[in-house]
Amino acid sequence: MIKIKNKFSIGEMSKLHNTTIKTLRYYDEIGLLKPIQIDENNGYRYYSTEQFEQLNTINYLKDLGFSLGEIKVHLEHRNIDDFLELLEKQKELTENKIRELQRINNRFQSRIEDIQHARRIRELGIAIIKDIKERKIARLLETISSEPELEISLRRLENMSNMHSSVFIGGVGLTIDSRQIKNEKFDEYNSIFILVDKDDIRNEFVTTLPQGKYACIYYRGNHSDSPEYYKILLSYIKENGLQIIGDSIERTIIDDYISKNKEDYLTELQIPVI
Repeated sequence: MIKIKNKFSIGEMSKLHNTTIKTLRYYDEIGLLKPIQIDENNGYRYYSTEQFEQLNTINYLKDLGFSLGEIKVHLEHRNIDDFLELLEKQKELTENKIRELQRINNRFQSRIEDIQHARRIRELGIAIIKDIKERKIARLLETISSEPELEISLRRLENMSNMHSSVFIGGVGLTIDSRQIKNEKFDEYNSIFILVDKDDIRNEFVTTLPQGKYACIYYRGNHSDSPEYYKILLSYIKENGLQIIGDSIERTIIDDYISKNKEDYLTELQIPVI
């Protein structure tokens, strides 16, 4: 039996390194960190100060995101070139995560500004003309005639475009075919879309809402209240000698998922015109 001056039980090792006993036992099982002595009579595991740095290295590399398999290989070989390669690989993964988190942070900031702007709007039920810049969207073309169909289409678009909710929070909209609008049929949408940033996604579902002039109107309500306001917009377009040149855009900015107070609800309709 090896005689050890500085001998620490698995419990003491656990407390000293803020690591669970279960974890230390698992490290023993996979050969990552084996105790320097196991008592043959009771099976107690003992460690020495010589192993402190090894456990510190394991914890350090775990915090950097390395797998236990990668850590084991490094500890067994301890090759500086391999270690540098591991660090470069993890650095690249970390940078990708930072970029993704920054995109998500930008989306939250946009949503905050969106809601703050919405709360300042006072011209409700009044048609106006706005010049709007080009907007990038992920769009799914399919007929939507009810709230359940809307939710199903949104989930389908989310999955097909490999997006998750934090990316498009508050950026969902619907469109109605321009021919339907001209015929005053407002109960059927022809697509659902998600506003995206330029680097969010790149696939066949990505397109743009063109830059240009839009006849717009805000109102307190949701999609079910839109027909009344589409009619106001159509009257405004006719009275001002404008022509509809594309599908309408409809986006509920504040709804019952944000506020229980219906007086807070806000939806915007936009119709491209010349």
